[in-house]
Amino acid sequence: MHKDATPLLSVRGVSVRFGGVVALDDVSFDVAQGQIAGLIGPNGAGKTTLFNCLSRLYQPSAGEILFEGASVLATPRHRIPNIGIGRTFQNVALFDRLTVLENVMVGRHSPTHSSFLANALRLPSVVAEQKAARERAMELIAFMELGAFTHWPAGGLPFPIRKRVELARGLAAEPKLLLLDEPAAGLNHEEVSTLETQIRRVRDTLGVTVLLVEHHMSLVMSVSDKVVTINFGKKIAEGTPDEVKRHPEVIRAYLGTGA
Repeated sequence: MHKDATPLLSVRGVSVRFGGVVALDDVSFDVAQGQIAGLIGPNGAGKTTLFNCLSRLYQPSAGEILFEGASVLATPRHRIPNIGIGRTFQNVALFDRLTVLENVMVGRHSPTHSSFLANALRLPSVVAEQKAARERAMELIAFMELGAFTHWPAGGLPFPIRKRVELARGLAAEPKLLLLDEPAAGLNHEEVSTLETQIRRVRDTLGVTVLLVEHHMSLVMSVSDKVVTINFGKKIAEGTPDEVKRHPEVIRAYLGTGA
């Protein structure tokens, strides 16, 4: 990406206040198209609050968020997937009684265009959309190496597999930017290593830009092109993983000591 190109995501001076509590204080950073960016910080730093602003669950008290140069804050919450932003959550939220295939197909809901009446009458356009949704879901199931679980109800699956299903569902809407909220939570060392490979493939094979919030520092530092650190709602560092690891304020925030 050229330096004068418009960032895919631009967070500009975002502040969030809940009553007298400042959750985010004038936070700014950009994410370029094709980047894997990590957002880190101690518990309570404001990371999830920022994610909730990006997905329009929260309205900032001040600042602007631009996606492809257009205001995210002017976009209704239900339209966020349509503009190209997808998200996974800390707590995996699958439909337990639906199969893996059906869960991933749910993620295709946003890009479909059929009206309620067209769906009710099963018009040819609806049948074609559903066929395309199923085909795309099957492609993503294969991509995430979930083929053996395609027709299993999601409720009985092991936790790491459920997380992988949620990732596939997040990709089903064909986002340009995927927000991953603590994807490594609850995974063991081997599973985290698999996740790292999957995140790279999401970017390298599917061309999806990734922004992840994560406490698993080795994952963030190994997979990210760029890392942004916030603490007590303020951005304290931004740069390559090596630059951020050596930053005195980052060391102080995590270790409680000077550099």
